[in-house]
Amino acid sequence: MASKGTVSVEVSDLRREFKGKGSPVVALDGVSLKVGQGEIFGVLGPNGAGKTTMIRILSTLLLPTGGWAKVMGFDVEHEPEKVRRVINMASGAEKAGYDFISAKKNLWFFSQLYGIPTATAEKRIMELSEMLGLTKYLDRKFYALSTGYRQRATIARAFVNEPKVVFLDEPTIGLDVMTARSIREFLKEQARRSERTIILASHNMAEVEAICDRVAIIDKGKIIAAGTPEDLMRSLGAPALVMEVSPPQSGFEMLSRVEGVKGFTASTEEERGLSTVHIVVETDAAARAAEDAVKREGLKVVASWRKQATLEEVFVALVGRGFKEREEQDVV
Repeated sequence: MASKGTVSVEVSDLRREFKGKGSPVVALDGVSLKVGQGEIFGVLGPNGAGKTTMIRILSTLLLPTGGWAKVMGFDVEHEPEKVRRVINMASGAEKAGYDFISAKKNLWFFSQLYGIPTATAEKRIMELSEMLGLTKYLDRKFYALSTGYRQRATIARAFVNEPKVVFLDEPTIGLDVMTARSIREFLKEQARRSERTIILASHNMAEVEAICDRVAIIDKGKIIAAGTPEDLMRSLGAPALVMEVSPPQSGFEMLSRVEGVKGFTASTEEERGLSTVHIVVETDAAARAAEDAVKREGLKVVASWRKQATLEEVFVALVGRGFKEREEQDVV
């Protein structure tokens, strides 16, 4: 959790616009937040919500159009060199290293960009590799590593300079369950043991829910909710309704007309011949009405049950759609 009274990252009315064909495209629209020392802070949102833009500004790769941001007390716009000395970052989508040298030499090379003495760098590389299960693979050429081990090396690189603040953008995207879990455990240990602040941008609901102390949900450049995962899920009140419906459907727009339904998200399982619909409801009566509305469309409700709300249901309640539906809607 955050250390009392110690703020590592502070953002006030942050705004970023990009030139468009017509009017400017607003990527960040007045974002404000504070993140404490030793806190894992999740920024959760669909593609295009503004997550990556915010991380690029905080890591001095992009200037804000308006507002300001400070990292460890240093202004990202006016004191970028001081910010860079206390941060590091990694992305699950980036090309993480040089293919034809070993993982160890890759990590050593990046350590030298921070002026770390070789002996100190080698010690840190071995410590980080041990924690991330990378030790046996350090001498392999980078191109010969699996996706999971390349990403472990990328994460190690982000901590090699012992940064005060680490920015991670989708760090476990495309990874298998066990690799993703080991990276999450490493991040929690770094926050607990070394009081590093970690800002994690993601649209992986389960990941954010599992490791973050607090979460900001961002959509269309604005923070629409913030708090601990528990507080955000508790704010919904009634448990979510889950229905399995046959035959599978591409849309359930009839649910948006049911009083007390705050939003829904749906997925199709072709093998089972079903659609699974997660519905955010205000009351038990709204849950019954939602089920009746589906049946009136001539669909069969194969099974239905109530379950504890998740962060995805929080997002659905706020915008009326899940991340997948929101992204598809924006494309259209």
